[in-house]
Amino acid sequence: MTWPNEHFKYITTAALVLLAVVTAQAQTDPLPSWNDTAPKAAVVAFIEKVTKEGSSDFVPEPERIAVFDNDGTLWTEHPMYVQLAFALDRVKAEAPSHPEWKDTQPFKAVLEGDMKTLAASGEKGVLELIMATHAGMTAVLRSPIPNLSTNRCSNCSPICALTASRPSSYPGEASR
Repeated sequence: MTWPNEHFKYITTAALVLLAVVTAQAQTDPLPSWNDTAPKAAVVAFIEKVTKEGSSDFVPEPERIAVFDNDGTLWTEHPMYVQLAFALDRVKAEAPSHPEWKDTQPFKAVLEGDMKTLAASGEKGVLELIMATHAGMTAVLRSPIPNLSTNRCSNCSPICALTASRPSSYPGEASR
């Protein structure tokens, strides 16, 4: 009765070898989720050309800049757009500075996790969230995200802009 055990041993060994080969292949492919197409080949060739020391097209790491289109290939669009996810997170983070939000839609819906009510607020509700959570943001990369409520005017409402006199506090940002 050693045959079934021997048979199992061979199948297991073959499966492990196959798994190792597939894993090794996936690790050597820089874009494993892309189809093998001309655009993929062009991207890989370009990256190899600009990252290979000694190449006439070599670009040193500190000088490398990558720019990507916001078409859903690198930013998620489902289950929601990144900007909406940011707005929902910021409402929750800013809520302690805005006690009125717990009774004001669409903020109340966000704080209660009531996505049905938020969806019912439609475009107007979403725009209200976006305006409140993105007010005063600039294109300058900020890390960590500043507490937006400390940058707002003294008459802060759910939707308000930064005061015109707020001094610049980030490199590259001009004073207002």
